[in-house]
This record gives sequence, structure tokens and C-alpha cells, in this order.
Amino acid sequence: MNHDDAALLARKTWRTVEPLHGMIYFAPEAAAAYAALGIGGRDGYFASRAAPMGAVSADIVVSTFFNFNPQLVHEAIPAAWSTTTPNDMIAARFHAVDGAFRRVLGDDVVQSKEMARAAVLARELAEVAGAHTEGRPLCAGHAQLAWPSEGDSHLVVWHAQSILREYRGDGHIALLVTHGLSGIDALITHAAAGDVPAHLLQATRGWSNDDWQAAVDSMRERGWLADGGGGELALSEWGASQRQDIETQTDHLAAEPYAQLGEDHCAELRTLTRLWSKVFAESLPR
Repeated sequence: MNHDDAALLARKTWRTVEPLHGMIYFAPEAAAAYAALGIGGRDGYFASRAAPMGAVSADIVVSTFFNFNPQLVHEAIPAAWSTTTPNDMIAARFHAVDGAFRRVLGDDVVQSKEMARAAVLARELAEVAGAHTEGRPLCAGHAQLAWPSEGDSHLVVWHAQSILREYRGDGHIALLVTHGLSGIDALITHAAAGDVPAHLLQATRGWSNDDWQAAVDSMRERGWLADGGGGELALSEWGASQRQDIETQTDHLAAEPYAQLGEDHCAELRTLTRLWSKVFAESLPR
């Protein structure tokens, strides 16, 4: 398989399976599990995702999560580690995953032979990623965790996709940095591409209006944004080509696990998980 084909395979398979991981950031089971440990609101996101790296500092979370206002992170970390422990947060997260899978998909699906087969394939992918964590700190943290038992196939699928998600994300951040983008800059390119509304990205990452406008002005001066009226963000022709280059290279950096698993097994994993991902995506709050 040539590298371009492997990159396309990586993108297709990641996009199909990703909702099975991403639901944890919205599932009510997660908020309840973190609240039971004394961690509320947005702090639960920072603490639960960072926990596999240990009781790290706020600056490490700022660095690895990349696009959040540092002040937002400092409000959550390290205070969370004086309230609970990384190990307890990890356990709470898996407990939440179990509850969400059973609520959304049902026990019959959770315990099915199809879920067991998906777990085998997903774990093969994740173990390749976990063996190549150089320069990928979030992936390394998740990859060092003990695997759920074979009887908990749904947890294996979720954990595998968590490793693969962070593997891809760490590579993506490296490319953003080499293209001269800060965290807020990356959000602006995301909004300008029309993928997610700017106000939503700004609000969820904690950036003030002044910070956002200053970054927009800087991005326009550097040629990333087109000169437009009405306050609408749009990438310039050069900016669009740069963004596409980042996305293409992200696929290439994420490709190795999928290339090793192969087209047939990746297609099988997509077939197994596609409906489950759709059900989860439709279950998320609008």
C-alpha cells in the first residue's frame, strides 16, 4: 500500500469510529462520574483527558491540549489533583463509558460478537500506535494504561479509539506548530474553513473577544484570511492551501497503524462500527 492510500485509509477509518470515542465529552454519565469525585463542569474535561499523563501541571495541559485559553486550564489544573487522583479520574471515565454504551447501544450490542470482533481489530490498530509514541505525549499517556478485560469489548473499542485519537491529534498539533499557528490561530482557521461556527469555538475554548479579534487581525496580516466585509471569516487562497496541507500531512502522520492492519480489516472495522457511531452521533445534545 502506498503512503497516499494509507493516509486515505487512516482518515476514513478514524472518521467512522471516532464518534464512539468522542461521545465521552458530551455524555451525562461522564459529568456525573466526575462530579462524584468533586470535579464539576469543564474541569472534568481537563482532568479526565489529562489523567493518563499523571498529575501534570496546568502548563503541560495547555501545551498538549493546545487550543484552550491558558487561564481556563489554570482554573482547573492542578486544583483537580488536590480533590481527586489521576487514577480515580481514569476509573471514573471508564465507568462513564460503560454506562453510556449500555444506555445508547443497549446490552445486547455491548455483549455481541460484533463488538468483540471490533475490539480485536481496534486493539490491533491502537497497539501499533502505542508502540510509536515518540513526540506524541497524549497518545503515550493513554497507551500506557492497562487494557480493559476481554469481556468488556466495548471498553476495549473505546480505549483503542482514545489512543488512536490522541495519536492523530499529537501529530496534528506538531503540524500546526510547524506552520506557525498558535492554538487560537488554529481555531480561527477551523472557523474560517466553515467547519464550526466561530462563536462556538471561541466560547468553548475560553477566549475573550479582544483575544479573538487580535488573533483574527494577526491572521489576516499574515495572509491566512481573505479581506472580507461583514465580519465573516474566510480563508485566503494561500490560507486554504496551507490548511489543506496540514490536513493531508495529518493523515500521513496517522497512517501507519491503518496500513499495518490493512484495507480489508479496516473496512471490516468500519462496517462493524458505522451504525454504532451513527447512533451515538444522533444521541448527542443539539
